[in-house]
Amino acid sequence: MPPIVIDLKKTDDPIDAVHLAVEFLAAGKIVALPTETVYGIAASALNPAAADRLGKIKCRSSKQPFSIAVKSADDAYDYVPTLSVMGKRLARRCWPGPITLVVDGTHPDSVITQLPDIIRPMVLIDGAVGLRVPAHEVFQSVSRLSVGPMLLTSANLHGEPDCTDCESIVERLGDQVDLILNDGPSRYGQSSTVVKVRENEYEILRAGVFGDSAMKRMSSFMALLVCTGNTCRSPMAELLLKKRIAEKLKCKIEELDDKGVIVTSAGVAAMPGDKASQESIDVLQNMELDLSSHESQPVSDQLLTSADLILTMTKGHRQALISHWPDIAERTHVLCIDGSDVSDPIGGPMSLYESCAKQIDDQLKTWVEKIDLGIPE
Repeated sequence: MPPIVIDLKKTDDPIDAVHLAVEFLAAGKIVALPTETVYGIAASALNPAAADRLGKIKCRSSKQPFSIAVKSADDAYDYVPTLSVMGKRLARRCWPGPITLVVDGTHPDSVITQLPDIIRPMVLIDGAVGLRVPAHEVFQSVSRLSVGPMLLTSANLHGEPDCTDCESIVERLGDQVDLILNDGPSRYGQSSTVVKVRENEYEILRAGVFGDSAMKRMSSFMALLVCTGNTCRSPMAELLLKKRIAEKLKCKIEELDDKGVIVTSAGVAAMPGDKASQESIDVLQNMELDLSSHESQPVSDQLLTSADLILTMTKGHRQALISHWPDIAERTHVLCIDGSDVSDPIGGPMSLYESCAKQIDDQLKTWVEKIDLGIPE
């Protein structure tokens, strides 16, 4: 029997198609779903018969596991309760998105231990499991509404090219799938990048949308320093933190990018493109640090999502951030360890800027000693 095909671009309400896909998955059927990379075929990870059927479609060997589609980066902790700093970083920055993370799946509290006995070997190979959060609205809706996780693999036969449109699925898989949600050609038209994470190191197992340079940047430690206008306190803190980390890593400031370290600053009320105050430039110049090329920037979703560590100059700055972005609370701290504020030196004499820079540097020394950069030694 040929599959049911629903053209999402012609439906009045895609939620009806989403509900049908959820019903099919719950009934043990195979559903082809669009993702941002290539089309995938999915089955319920709670249904042994559906999983067995998916394996036969793909002619999978015991060394070719299925990925598990999880709902969000936060849900990854249900599968890997002890996810490493590197794993957390890549999940936070890359999901939803075209990356499959292969991580240790043997923790006794992992959801994997609750999967049917016949299914666990289909997702666990040498103790590792692949997790994926596709960046496609319809796929995410199906994932969120489904009971339990989904097994996910590319919509193609073993050894054949990936399917990037509905027509190729119908041609190659035919009645082997029960439902296809057609959303036209895939956005990227190539597979997700598969990355294995061991502690704070990663290895690209399969090239895909993200290349080496993109993975290097996304795997880097990133610190964000925040004040009000991003022209005095946080620019000084940015450069002073670079200096401290470079000393810790025994390298030059210019070499931090290659070491996998990014330090930047922003302001909660900053205008883009303003220069650092002349007093700040002069103070750091006396410390043999060049702040003259600094350009201010406002805080943004991307900066706050990417940052591993966010240090604010005052309690008010921290509160302003977490009131708008509550998810960053765990990564956001007041710079001063005792919770006190770094006062704004704007309009004050040079001596005030000097004492401000010293206060910032003293606090950063403590932070550098205690933070885990989460990068290969």
